[in-house]
Amino acid sequence: MDPSSIPNHRYHVRQLGLVDYVETWQRMMAFTDDRTPDTVDEIWFLEHPPVYTLGLNGRREHVLDPGAIPVIQVDRGGQITYHGPGQLVVYPLLDMKRLALGPRGLVRILERATLDCLAEFGIVGHARPEAPGVYVEMRKIASIGLRIRRGGSYHGLAFNISVDLDPFRGINPCGYRGLEMTRLVDLGGPSDLSEVMPVLAQHLEHWLIRREIPAG
Repeated sequence: MDPSSIPNHRYHVRQLGLVDYVETWQRMMAFTDDRTPDTVDEIWFLEHPPVYTLGLNGRREHVLDPGAIPVIQVDRGGQITYHGPGQLVVYPLLDMKRLALGPRGLVRILERATLDCLAEFGIVGHARPEAPGVYVEMRKIASIGLRIRRGGSYHGLAFNISVDLDPFRGINPCGYRGLEMTRLVDLGGPSDLSEVMPVLAQHLEHWLIRREIPAG
């Protein structure tokens, strides 16, 4: 998809393709450390090769049977999740002070943008205040984990489009035993990330530009 087709207002929107998790994590941290009050915010859209990531306070007991998939301890909030091809990962690298936005507000914006994206494809989803992310009929379709450092956000959203769901059986997703995952293609949505990306980008930027915290 041509990057110029993605609405771009106050943000640099970057499509990175399939990229290594650790290298991307290091790039996010470097961007956050090097940014100044004049740095333009960025939103990265990408995929990762198969990897499990365990949050700062994540419990190893939720790693059940990782097999050959690496498990990486990272500096975001939340428990354990899986990333793999076919999952649309969104990393908003934002100046939270400039946006007058707190961590919970950014979580709500990510949830609302994903819900609005689902609605475009005729799918009704919902958020759960006690368990961040987006769900369709109690199955989780998108997970959220953030880190705020030096006033900047990184990590973000993992939205299941056509990703293989089998690796989720090797963990307790997000620390919840028996939590079932779902993906957009199984709900009648597109399987191609390039169809979903501009829709999600438009809704995410809509809420960021409004600087209004969605209800919920």
